[in-house]
Amino acid sequence: MSNPSIPRWLEWAREIQALAQTGASYAMNQWQSQRYQRLMKIAAEIISEHTDNPIEPIYESFKVQPGYATPKVDVRGAIFRDGKLLMVRERLDDAWTIPGGWADVGDSPAAAVEREVWEESGFRVKAQKLIGIYDANRIEPLALYHAVKIFFLCDILDGKATPSDETSEIGFFAETDLPANLSTERTGLRHIRDAFASIADDSLPTIFE
Repeated sequence: MSNPSIPRWLEWAREIQALAQTGASYAMNQWQSQRYQRLMKIAAEIISEHTDNPIEPIYESFKVQPGYATPKVDVRGAIFRDGKLLMVRERLDDAWTIPGGWADVGDSPAAAVEREVWEESGFRVKAQKLIGIYDANRIEPLALYHAVKIFFLCDILDGKATPSDETSEIGFFAETDLPANLSTERTGLRHIRDAFASIADDSLPTIFE
């Protein structure tokens, strides 16, 4: 089903790229491989035509994606202390987000979020509850690849606020006093509200789209 928040040209380009990536993985001969590579180039041309990005970097990014095309997985850990939510300031965009990042191959989602929180904030945590699984492509800015976000409610085990190579500042925020500059590609207001709702009412069901 088409998502009205995503331009049709981007949906088409993503689908062409995914089909070409999967096809290239199962190509039986050079003839098939060449045609799947051409489909990838067409997807890159579509995106380049509608954005300021040149074709070649997009195409090279598509070519290095191996295997069957599936959504990427982003994990985030919502941690509360005295009713306030832990957030970190990203060095890349100088904006605030719930700590987390891409899940690594070999990690369970819970282990991935615990590691990401430790690396970005200095707190060791334990994932306790799944808040929600979200379609990451329903938020701006729209990415080339499809992704899902998994948000966990986590408890602090130990540690102290410690910036990292990725983060410049650590803070705890009340729902009524959130930082103005959110890193919305990583964490949206909806995710924050759902996290506060989850800590306020443990009986709420897991959110999914």
